[in-house]
Amino acid sequence: MSDPISALSLRATHGSVQVSDTGVHGMITLRGDLASSKIRSLCKDLVGLPAPAPREVQVKGDAAVLWMSPDELLFVLPYGSVADSLARIAKVLKGQHHLAVDVSDARTMLRVDGPFAREVIAKLAPVDLYPGAFGEGQVLRSRLGQIAAAFWMSGPQTFEVICFRSVAEYAFDLLAASAAAGPVGHFPRGT
Repeated sequence: MSDPISALSLRATHGSVQVSDTGVHGMITLRGDLASSKIRSLCKDLVGLPAPAPREVQVKGDAAVLWMSPDELLFVLPYGSVADSLARIAKVLKGQHHLAVDVSDARTMLRVDGPFAREVIAKLAPVDLYPGAFGEGQVLRSRLGQIAAAFWMSGPQTFEVICFRSVAEYAFDLLAASAAAGPVGHFPRGT
């Protein structure tokens, strides 16, 4: 079996706001009844985190669980643990309607980090990213330019972005261009 490689070979920009490929991550999409105690317990079991509320992300180290829709979660976990995690999901949810899929090689994760990271994303996404409307612990599925993406703030000046691997280069170049253009001054400094 070949070794996994990141979509952009850890490419990064260097400037006031840095855009970078964060490497290889395991990702599992789980669809089902999110009110189910079994699904909620899987969050703790797989990544050691509570189940997220709507539009929330729970993060601990390199692991995360994201609320993606009323019946969908996305687990981000070590790449090598995906097969065991899928087996655990199948065992715990046996007999319960669900869908669990390894999407690790179909997605990529990028990071936007720096003093005007919020503006870099806001220039590209048709959503309200004002500090009172969106902050750490929240996740959104939206568009960045012409592509679908999910993003969340992992720090006061850091965004994590997940998109399809097939558009990773477009997403990276789009974010890099937005960062290179500089801030527009829409948000208070440092947010």
